[in-house]
Amino acid sequence: MLNYITTGESHGRYMAVILEGMPSGLGVDMDYINGELRRRQGGFGRGGRQKIEADYVEIMGGVIRKKTTGAPIGLLLKNKDHTVDVLPSIERPRPGHADLAGSLKYHQDIRAVLERSSARETAMRVAVGAVCKLFLKEFGIDIAGHVTRIGPVAIPKEALSVNEIRRLTKGSLVNCVCRKTEQAMIRLIEKAQKQKDTLGGKYEIRAEGLPIGLGSYVHYERKIDAQLAQILMSQQSAKAVEIGAGDQLASLWGSEAHDEVFYSKTRGYYHKTNRAGGIEGGMTNGEAVVVKVTMKPIATLARPLSSVNMKTRKAEKADFERSDFCAVPAGSVIGESLVAYVLARSFLEKFGGDSMREIRRNYDGYLRQVRA
Repeated sequence: MLNYITTGESHGRYMAVILEGMPSGLGVDMDYINGELRRRQGGFGRGGRQKIEADYVEIMGGVIRKKTTGAPIGLLLKNKDHTVDVLPSIERPRPGHADLAGSLKYHQDIRAVLERSSARETAMRVAVGAVCKLFLKEFGIDIAGHVTRIGPVAIPKEALSVNEIRRLTKGSLVNCVCRKTEQAMIRLIEKAQKQKDTLGGKYEIRAEGLPIGLGSYVHYERKIDAQLAQILMSQQSAKAVEIGAGDQLASLWGSEAHDEVFYSKTRGYYHKTNRAGGIEGGMTNGEAVVVKVTMKPIATLARPLSSVNMKTRKAEKADFERSDFCAVPAGSVIGESLVAYVLARSFLEKFGGDSMREIRRNYDGYLRQVRA
C-alpha cells in the first residue's frame, strides 16, 4: 500500500517526507522532481518568502543509481528561511486559520500551530506527487492542472486535453489557459495587493490514460472519487471539490446528466460525453478523470481582521505573518500532485507487485482481459 508522512515546520530547519510502497525499478529524475517544486513556488501573487527559498529536495534513501529499490523513499528539503530555533510567540489568532482551534485543542502557543498548519508543508507533498507522476507516466497516465477562476474572473468553460492545458499554460503567470483572462486575473491580484487583501479561486485537474476499474464500489473507503475528495480537501485553503460537471448536475434532468455508453472494436466501451468526470460508482470508467477545487482567500491579511488577544482576552487585530496575496496558481500545482498520489496508490492496489516488471505484467494482463 502506497503511503507517505511529512514532518517539519514552516520555519524549521527542514521539511521531510517518507514515501513507502513504491516498487523497485522506477527511474527517479531529480531534475523533474525539483522542477515540480519550482512550479509550486511560482505564480503571480505569491509572497516574499518565495524569493528567499529555492526549493529542492535531496534523496535520503530508497533510491540507488537513480532507481527505486522498493525501500521507503526519503526526501529532505532544507529551509533557507530558518534563522532561529525559537520564533516569537503569536497571541492574536487569524480568522479563517488553524490558530484559534489548534491552540485550544493542543494547549499550546499559536506559533506551534502556525508552523505545522502552514501551506509550506505542501512542498513535500509536491515532491511525493512528482515521484507518483513518474510512476504513472510509465503506464501512459498523464496529469495537468490549470486555474479556471480567481475571484470573479473566470475562463470560458471548455473541455481541454492534458496536452492542450500544458501548451496553453506555458509561460502563464497564473497557470491559466486563456491569455485575455490571465491579464484580468493579474490586474485583480494587483488590486488585492494595493488593498492589502487576498483572493481565492478555482482550479481544475485532468488525468488521462487511466484504465477502467481503479477504485471500487464494494466499500466506501475504496471509492476513488471519495479518496480524491478527501485528499484535495486536505489541501490548505480548499473548501469544495467537484468531480466532472460537479454542482452543475444539480440543475439538470437525469437524461441530460449521464454519459451514454458506446462500443467499437477499436476503442472498446466508451462515452461521447464526460459529465461524470471519468468516475462512475467509485471507479474510473476509462474516460479522463476531471476534478475541480475551490480555494478560499488566504487567511493571513496585511490589513488584519478583528481578533482577540488570547492572553489578555481583549479585542485586537489579528497577527500578521508574511504571506501570499493569491495562492490559487500554486494550488493547482499542489492539486496535480495530490491527484497523482491517489491515482498511483489505487493503481498499485489494483496491479501491485514488488517491481516495475511485475506490475507491468499484471497491468498488461488486465488490459487484455478488459479488451476481450
